[in-house]
Amino acid sequence: MPNVNIKRVKSSEIEFKDKLVAINRVTKVTKGGRTFTFSAIVVVGNENGVVGHGLGKAKEVTAAIAKGIDDAKKNLIKVPIHKGTIPHEQYGKYSGALVFLKPAAPGTGVIAGGAMRAVLESVGVKDVLAKSKGSSNPHSVVKATMNALMLLRDPQTIAQLRGVGIDKVFNG
Repeated sequence: MPNVNIKRVKSSEIEFKDKLVAINRVTKVTKGGRTFTFSAIVVVGNENGVVGHGLGKAKEVTAAIAKGIDDAKKNLIKVPIHKGTIPHEQYGKYSGALVFLKPAAPGTGVIAGGAMRAVLESVGVKDVLAKSKGSSNPHSVVKATMNALMLLRDPQTIAQLRGVGIDKVFNG
């Protein structure tokens, strides 16, 4: 299902905070010995509705993280946040990972683990219930969470599509 409401964001005008999700050390054995390289999954966000993820690979950890941050700034999306939580329940899927996001009452906090927590905190969600099903691979979980966030629609858009007031959207 192609989504038409994905809002790409330019990274130049925003200040970002980055979170390291996972580092992986890869060993390649050659006749000259072992060669170590590192890959880093990084999530960047302004904690106000903009988030992106990236993967960096290099021979040193710091270089891999820097490349991951640069890649994440190229994949930014705008996410609707309503009163510190998400507007509605949403499933997200990528490969073997399936994630479920559910709005929560104020004061609940971010109930999510590992890779999902990094993405949700970076986007600026304060209260959310989340469950990761299937694969726990950080690559897949981050991409599934991003997929779920991309599919979220804000109340103003729904009200406009239905041709009703915004209070009617929430009260049925």
